[in-house]
Amino acid sequence: MTAQQTQDNLPFIILISVVATIGGFLFGYDSGVINGTVDGLKSAFNSDSIGTGFNVASMLLGCAIGAFLAARLADRFGRRTMLIVAAVFFIVSAWGSGIASASMEFVFYRILGGFAVGAASVLAPAYISEVAPARYRGALATVQQVAIVLGLFCAFISNYFLANAAGSSTAEHWMEFAAWRWMFWMELIPAILFFVLLFFIPESPRYLVSSNRVQEAKAVLTRLYGAAKAETTLAEIQQSLASDHRPSLSDLLDQAGKVRKIVWIGIGLAVFQQLVGINVVFYYGAVLWQAVGFSEGDALLINVISAGVSIIACLITISLIDKIGRKPFLMLGSIGMAITLAIMTFVFANGSLDASGNLDLGEQGAIALVAANAYVFFFNMSWGPVMWVMLGEMFPNQMRGSGLAVAGLAQWGANFTITMTFPILLGAIGLAGAYGFYAFSAAVSILFVAKYVYETRGIKLEDMKG
Repeated sequence: MTAQQTQDNLPFIILISVVATIGGFLFGYDSGVINGTVDGLKSAFNSDSIGTGFNVASMLLGCAIGAFLAARLADRFGRRTMLIVAAVFFIVSAWGSGIASASMEFVFYRILGGFAVGAASVLAPAYISEVAPARYRGALATVQQVAIVLGLFCAFISNYFLANAAGSSTAEHWMEFAAWRWMFWMELIPAILFFVLLFFIPESPRYLVSSNRVQEAKAVLTRLYGAAKAETTLAEIQQSLASDHRPSLSDLLDQAGKVRKIVWIGIGLAVFQQLVGINVVFYYGAVLWQAVGFSEGDALLINVISAGVSIIACLITISLIDKIGRKPFLMLGSIGMAITLAIMTFVFANGSLDASGNLDLGEQGAIALVAANAYVFFFNMSWGPVMWVMLGEMFPNQMRGSGLAVAGLAQWGANFTITMTFPILLGAIGLAGAYGFYAFSAAVSILFVAKYVYETRGIKLEDMKG
């Protein structure tokens, strides 16, 4: 290890990265909490399948807008400032979603929470990539996915115990409020913690340089890397920004006025992450497993197991991503997901209907359960964390905010489409048809990674090419 490397204030870098990833935790919690509340929403708001789908997916409209606006506004007001705004939105949304008495009121608060989730999804990895040295930038950025999965895990655990304690998600619990309302209110604890801790982390030094706050940037860089390396890094940042103007969406176009190839690659990464159907498992896991014969309690417990598998997968990625790179993980994940989704499609296609018209998988239910958890494992070892790592680091400094804005909009737009259409597909072509589409998308993503994705491991942000 070189003298410069030993000057890196790794404990401080890890600490501020962990604070930033609480946004990822809330991203996961807010996404996962809806999983156990679907029955409660149907009962409280008397919604049909399309209405329920919109109640579940409404947050994603806010996510798309939040990701786009926050990434752009972060270029003007700073990464930390926008994360603080997101924390406020998380708090208001968690409270409002629980007190909602009508569908439109609930949708309003969920869209507000979506703004926060969308903002956190793009700003946390961007912030981490801008404070972490290149040699362990991938591992620290992957912590974002661990936080997302932990958020999902905690939401599933909370949902499971609240539903069990009350008797069901629709039964009354503390203070005569239904258990599903408490599922939302539990999010207030991490949301308030996030808001408070954000005041103790510094602003991104690259944002400070772009805003002509050079002395502040130098002070932050010195805390991060030591005085000697701070001078070098500051000079590199200034040089990369010297010939540039204030960031704008026009930076995404080349001299001929066409969208740059790197932007299309970012959009492709963002969209394929959703086309493989992962959030159907996260948002509709309880519905899915009840549809194939499991009880509500068993279905919620399966969600907990899936989240535990996801955490193990993320830990593997953290330990290896800066050693073997990003592209190999994406390739392995695409292959693994294509195979496991194909297995699930086959099992669902060969199931039979019981007297009530519900799908009965019989002994093959165990195969579907194992394949589903293997699928979740492959996703969270690859596309889950690596897509966010790459979006946070692949764009040059000048266009990082704009690139993240467009890619984030595409990611959450695809997320909304997949989530909104699942209940409709479930009724029209069944589980086999829906999962057949996700399997096909995973297979196509193999070709996309092989042909278009390039490696970013170990490359300084100032050396990223547009």
